[in-house]
Amino acid sequence: MALPILLIVVVVAALAFHFWSPWWQTPLASNWRQMDDTLTLTLVITGVAFVVINLFVAWAIFRYRHRDGHRAAYQPHNRRLEFWLIGITTVGIVAMLAPGLFVYAKLIDAPKDAHVVEVVGQQWQWRFRLPGPDGRLGTSDPSYVTADNPLGLNPKDPANQDNRIVDAPELHLLVGQPVKLLLRAKDVLHDFYVPPFRTRMNMVPGMVTQMWLTPTRTGRFDILCAQLCGVGHANMRGVVVVDDKPAYDAWVAKLPTFAALQSQHAGAGALDPLAAKGKLLAQAKGCAGCHSVDGSAGVGPTWHGLYGKTETFQDGSSAHVDDAYLTEFIRNPTARVPKGFAPIMPKLELSDDDLKALIAYIRTLGAPAQSSPRTEVPAMQLAQNTLQSPRPPVQYGPLTPSAPVNQTNQGTQPPSQPARRQGGTPGLPLQNDPNTYAPPLAIPPRQSTGPQSPGPAQPSVPMIRPAP
Repeated sequence: MALPILLIVVVVAALAFHFWSPWWQTPLASNWRQMDDTLTLTLVITGVAFVVINLFVAWAIFRYRHRDGHRAAYQPHNRRLEFWLIGITTVGIVAMLAPGLFVYAKLIDAPKDAHVVEVVGQQWQWRFRLPGPDGRLGTSDPSYVTADNPLGLNPKDPANQDNRIVDAPELHLLVGQPVKLLLRAKDVLHDFYVPPFRTRMNMVPGMVTQMWLTPTRTGRFDILCAQLCGVGHANMRGVVVVDDKPAYDAWVAKLPTFAALQSQHAGAGALDPLAAKGKLLAQAKGCAGCHSVDGSAGVGPTWHGLYGKTETFQDGSSAHVDDAYLTEFIRNPTARVPKGFAPIMPKLELSDDDLKALIAYIRTLGAPAQSSPRTEVPAMQLAQNTLQSPRPPVQYGPLTPSAPVNQTNQGTQPPSQPARRQGGTPGLPLQNDPNTYAPPLAIPPRQSTGPQSPGPAQPSVPMIRPAP
């Protein structure tokens, strides 16, 4: 008798938790009400099946329990029962799947007047690209990918020159305007997901996927990655800001064009070629994804004030951080793990010259006393402006130095930029190629005041050509 009663209690408790649960869907912020309808239909069908099956099992246990003088009747086949079970199951599965197929067909068929936005996912960051006044996105190719051209845009394509580059985890959309999202991943599977929009789509390396939506209310909404993409998966966060027309136009007007960024990057190495090269390497190899440059907490030790300090390790030993220490640590990062951090940093395949450049850049961040006071930047607000990020925000240095590299505040993020935390193992190689790494996220470059001269060549990473 105990087991049937337990099953009934489980059913009642499950139904009660469903109807009085403190967790429910976020308010809808797009045109995709059909997503909620298909989810509700699935919950109803599976819920009815759950209740019926468990109550039937409870009744069967009670009805056919062992009793003295009773013997079970053996019946190997019951065609009528099998027919009903197959029929009911088929109807239930079709009722769950068929509506989703119609919704999916609409999801990938964008309206003709939809704005186009390109979304690029990479461990563990988001980048975006918008067309210029001509409404066209230029072509891209892996051969054009460098640390200062992470999207691999073709510099010879006239359509690329006025494309707006969003090198930060914040995308703005215009309320009431349909938008077509072109999605591509540069390393592993990702999934672009904004819960209040209800839409989501896998991002598969080697191909371009797409979906569309129409934002229906203004606000700030989280961007999440809905595919487990590595150790920094939970930190692959961003924000979609839905604006009215004046605010959206003002944001677009501030975005740098591809031509302007290339002009700024051309003079990046004129300030201090070795340290500037190291900074670009830190971006290209993924170092900035785990190591902040302003003292903020991250997956790995911060580089702010690292050079010249005494580092303590998990085994209780310590060492003075100098060129020899950094060389040994970068070559074999798991030999001695700093206290408070996990041994997740991979070995980086760096030439001696690259290693010297990276250490030269870290050295410029190594004197805490010389750094200017940091401007407090509020943590990124989450959906509906009701929550804040539970971890301290991490700020990253701009892709192009805007001050002499011997200053220690070049990684400070301007107050107008939202703080963004990145996590994960820096510079994971792609397809076992030690020379192929995904460049990490950087705040959009500031205007360079140095002379314009070509920068050093940078390692490339795989890219794909977006759909026309």
